[in-house]
Amino acid sequence: MNTNQHHIMTYTLNSGIKGSIPLSTKQIQDWIESYRVGSKYVTTVGKEYFGLNPELVADFKVHNEFSEQREYVAAIQQPTVVSKAKEQLADAYSQHKVLIQVECKCGASYIEESAYKRNKWGYKECGDIVFLDNKKGMVDTVKGKAWYMTNRYFVERG
Repeated sequence: MNTNQHHIMTYTLNSGIKGSIPLSTKQIQDWIESYRVGSKYVTTVGKEYFGLNPELVADFKVHNEFSEQREYVAAIQQPTVVSKAKEQLADAYSQHKVLIQVECKCGASYIEESAYKRNKWGYKECGDIVFLDNKKGMVDTVKGKAWYMTNRYFVERG
């Protein structure tokens, strides 16, 4: 495998804005890992720095028909992947809206719809911010599976 070869990756942000960037095979592997775990991705392209927040990326595509990365990307997006985290990520991006179960220290508990999964959410009634509990993952609610967000206890953010 030639790691110096560059491939064009196109992506669509949740806002609908599209972008493209030439990345090496190694950079594509690093991006896929960032996308999988939800960590910010920073690299250099030529003499410029390039950063991308996977939480704001609705989808992406690597334009190299025969590469193993393309198969890897397809595997991440399949809901039958063994890893629960990959399954939840694929589910979150395959839906137009995601459900969020909010538990606020002011006593409020409610279900909210969001255009995308997020790490924090402002509760409009009391003004407090709740945080996504990645360790708890998705919870069952009367409306279906929802991401759990709270400020009733410390949530590890990473």
